[in-house]
Amino acid sequence: MKKLLLTTLLLTTPLGISSASAADYVIDVEGMHAAINFKVRHVGISWLTGRFDKFAGTYSYDEDNLMASKVSVDIDVGSVNSNHEARDKHIKDPTYLNVEAHPMAHFESTSIAKTSDTTAIINGNLTLNGVTKPIALMTTHVGQGDDPWGGYRTAFEATAMLNPQDFDFKFEYGDVELSLYVEGVRQ
Repeated sequence: MKKLLLTTLLLTTPLGISSASAADYVIDVEGMHAAINFKVRHVGISWLTGRFDKFAGTYSYDEDNLMASKVSVDIDVGSVNSNHEARDKHIKDPTYLNVEAHPMAHFESTSIAKTSDTTAIINGNLTLNGVTKPIALMTTHVGQGDDPWGGYRTAFEATAMLNPQDFDFKFEYGDVELSLYVEGVRQ
């Protein structure tokens, strides 16, 4: 099942974890402990916010070799939700998300650079509307620990700015701000 993004892309560098080897995580979308939100200018006047309801992803982290860490996220762009059905239908058309031609977005990390004890930049390629471009996710480690069900979780938040023209969209009101919130369950 291929589902994204817009990333969460992406929030997957357990920066504060003190394990000695790589650990693999699945983003907890089953319990919906993750979100991919966006914010854009509405006709250049105010803000429009929304989210993608369907996405999935995995990440691995190697504390001793940060470059060996990686993130992969798929987003069902047809799951766009701006809390207004008629607008969501409009957002899905070819001028904006072009859902019929390109129903999925994909993010794959290419490098991760630690910037502090709790922050990192996750660089990667985002494929959206059939176009692949590099993006950077400014990521913060939010927390980690055992959960009540015997598992172990890590949590991150990240932001990224996207220029719609980079992905062949006709949107003319500025960049799209992505906000990602991810909680991963160690496998």
